[in-house]
Amino acid sequence: MKFLRICLYTAAVGALAFVLPSCKAKKLAVKPTPVTEVPSNQPATPVTQNATPAPVTEIPPAPAKPDLNFSNIQFDYNSSVLKTGAIQLLDQAAAQMKKSPSTIFIVNGYASSEGTPGHNMELSVQRANSVKLYLINDGVDANNLTAKGYGESNPIASNSTSDGKELNRRVEIKIQ
Repeated sequence: MKFLRICLYTAAVGALAFVLPSCKAKKLAVKPTPVTEVPSNQPATPVTQNATPAPVTEIPPAPAKPDLNFSNIQFDYNSSVLKTGAIQLLDQAAAQMKKSPSTIFIVNGYASSEGTPGHNMELSVQRANSVKLYLINDGVDANNLTAKGYGESNPIASNSTSDGKELNRRVEIKIQ
């Protein structure tokens, strides 16, 4: 009985060691609204006791047009697990995507020429789905995302070098 309890305890600690580092706390920051001030070259208006103050009208800044095409989401050889370097890029992508909630995006997965075409097609679909799942977990509407895999087609670099193969193991997010 004691041996079973020790084994279960060890298994639970091992499972937590895998799960806890992958959890990530999200920090939401609310930007304060800008305060408009009276220019110093204009005279101040005297205030009378019965007068009501004029409402201050604030002109909201024009919304910046978000950049909605994302690339350079790289993967390791024969893997659909996100690299740690891609997390910051995906967080930025999700923030921009949330600014345009009615825009439909397509998540395109690709693979290098290593392996069979069938395996590369499956791997590219898994990579696209990995990015799609991350974006959904980050708050992007799942109905606005479509994942597709293209296998080893559409390379952006030569598959004859290791650097080229590394560049071809990627996911791109485009407006549909």
